[in-house]
Amino acid sequence: MTLTLNNRSRNKESSLTQALRQIQQLNSKIAVLEQQHQDYVQKQQNLISAIAEICVSPIQEIQALRILIYKGEAACRQYLRSVLVKQRKTSSSSGAQ
Repeated sequence: MTLTLNNRSRNKESSLTQALRQIQQLNSKIAVLEQQHQDYVQKQQNLISAIAEICVSPIQEIQALRILIYKGEAACRQYLRSVLVKQRKTSSSSGAQ
């Protein structure tokens, strides 16, 4: 009888230990995901600031935001680079005249 109770106690303790370990693992994963989310939000805020700085017209800003939303960060950065190149060409053309 005592042996059966001891086994049950050990099994419950083992189950509780496993559950506690799983909770700790989940908490670690949550912490990693929260950090990744913060990094993502910071990148997006930086990119939105860059859009505001680089784009000279509301149409360009809207286009950049659409690209960011639908195609992602890399495509948006590529669009902003193309806008900068066009601006440089325009300013060098008007400077040469």
